[in-house]
Amino acid sequence: MILNVSGRTDIVAFYSKWFMNRYNEGYVDVRNPFYPKLVSRIFFDDVDLIVFCTKNPLPILKYLKDIDKSIIFQVTLTPYFKDIEPNVISKGKIIEGIKEVSKIIGVSNVYVRYDPIFINDRYNIDYHIKSFKSLCEKLNGYVNHIIISFIDDYKNVRNNMNVLRLKKIDDEGYKTIGENFSKIALEFGMSVQTCFEEKDLSNYGFIKDVCVSKYLAYKKTGKNFPKWKSRGCGCASMSDIGFYNSCFHLCKYCYANYDERKVNDNIKNHDDNSSLLIGHLKEDDIIKIKK
Repeated sequence: MILNVSGRTDIVAFYSKWFMNRYNEGYVDVRNPFYPKLVSRIFFDDVDLIVFCTKNPLPILKYLKDIDKSIIFQVTLTPYFKDIEPNVISKGKIIEGIKEVSKIIGVSNVYVRYDPIFINDRYNIDYHIKSFKSLCEKLNGYVNHIIISFIDDYKNVRNNMNVLRLKKIDDEGYKTIGENFSKIALEFGMSVQTCFEEKDLSNYGFIKDVCVSKYLAYKKTGKNFPKWKSRGCGCASMSDIGFYNSCFHLCKYCYANYDERKVNDNIKNHDDNSSLLIGHLKEDDIIKIKK
């Protein structure tokens, strides 16, 4: 089994202590977001690989050496300010955190996500090119691979259009991004890929792939995993232990926070000692062991 920690919220940034409590206890419970009475129980003995996804790796650094599992660490690092990412820590601190993760688990297990890319009057294409070069320069020697994607039409994106003020990227814009990002990545010995994007930038030197391919999963675990058919993105099958509307970063482009009014309530309902990320088990919950 591959554990996704997490695509539904930033467990590393805000709930690392809870995660380690669950890891040390040996199991974690996950409430089904579409059928709340159904709870999946996952035993860490059944976990072959943990995929950490975060905007802030710092809280889990002190625990990484205690995790006796294969790890892939994906850190999202984008060049936006507080208007777009209200509660994300400074980029400098994130970069230092990425360097520390790389030292602990090895450069081949660390991926940076420059994701999502969008443009407006403030964050234009030239701005992204300069920011991408600065990122690669500062992470030279600590990261080999960068994943990018472009903004998608999520509910939260539509709700925040007055802040995002999105402009369309035309074909010439994609070409400019593709050529410059590839050139910069190559300069610093890095590869760069798109993540399940309709726009194909492979002509400019990009790898066209998914976040966690079946090949990568096999490489890290020695096991073959089927496609994640429920999303159809081609990633290896993963079990996400997160909870929607519980990330305090409150990024304006986020898909996982689709109702910001619920975020504070959910955060208040978190207990580091609960088997669930948000709330506690109820008497009428149906618990099924997930293999």
